[in-house]
Amino acid sequence: MQVSRSTPEAVVLQQKPVTLAGVQFDPLSEQEVVGRVVAELSAGRGGQIITPNVDILHRVRRDPDLRGHLAASEIVVADGKPLIWASRIAGNALPARVPGSDLIWSLSAAMGAAGRSVYLLGGEPGTAERADAVLRERFPDLKLAGHLSPSFGFDTRPEEYAEVCDEVVGAAPDLVFVGFGFPKQERVIEKLRPRLPRTWFMGCGAAIGFVAGVHSRAPVWMQRGGLEWVHRLYLEPRRLMRRYLVDDAPFAVRLLAGSARDRLRKGTAR
Repeated sequence: MQVSRSTPEAVVLQQKPVTLAGVQFDPLSEQEVVGRVVAELSAGRGGQIITPNVDILHRVRRDPDLRGHLAASEIVVADGKPLIWASRIAGNALPARVPGSDLIWSLSAAMGAAGRSVYLLGGEPGTAERADAVLRERFPDLKLAGHLSPSFGFDTRPEEYAEVCDEVVGAAPDLVFVGFGFPKQERVIEKLRPRLPRTWFMGCGAAIGFVAGVHSRAPVWMQRGGLEWVHRLYLEPRRLMRRYLVDDAPFAVRLLAGSARDRLRKGTAR
């Protein structure tokens, strides 16, 4: 089943989307994503960015209820080398991997240059505060509207959940980075968007922790070679072993094989 997205006429993407595992990806580079967000903010329009990787695609395929999060996002870009490889094999290449852990830096830089504000929501206790300090030092012109690392399970306690949402809404930021992992962060965004229609949101997973220095990213050579998952597996084997090796790896192989079949069918049909 294909996940399609409706976009307001004023922000229709010029490039044709690239479909992988039934999900439409926007063929945008990191800088193109940043430029689009800045332009939309200037026009008084909010939106949402989602950066699916292999794990998210796999989960969306298994659970139809999760597809709505992708369909509701104005920008969908690929975070994962296997997705880039699959698009190339299929003959409809995405330009580059655009991870949220990179966008948190480039978007923050752009928000600072534009005199805009950012809110950090997520991470273990104290993480958002540390990330806030790092961004203030790196981008002196960036307005930090606030930061919050809610206690674990806050979303299961209605009063606390409401307090968290009220605090973010009260800060009225231009951009909110939400780092709880998929799909929890997308559910939080879904709750906040109607109250902040001119704000942009991005679910960024562990990126707030990367900025804070609480978590470490893989070396650049591993990122470029599609081996970032190996680094994360090494750091958290008990939590990630089943996800990466039992669930995601076979799905990635099927994704690549399916792209090869699609390419062959197109060639045969000519």
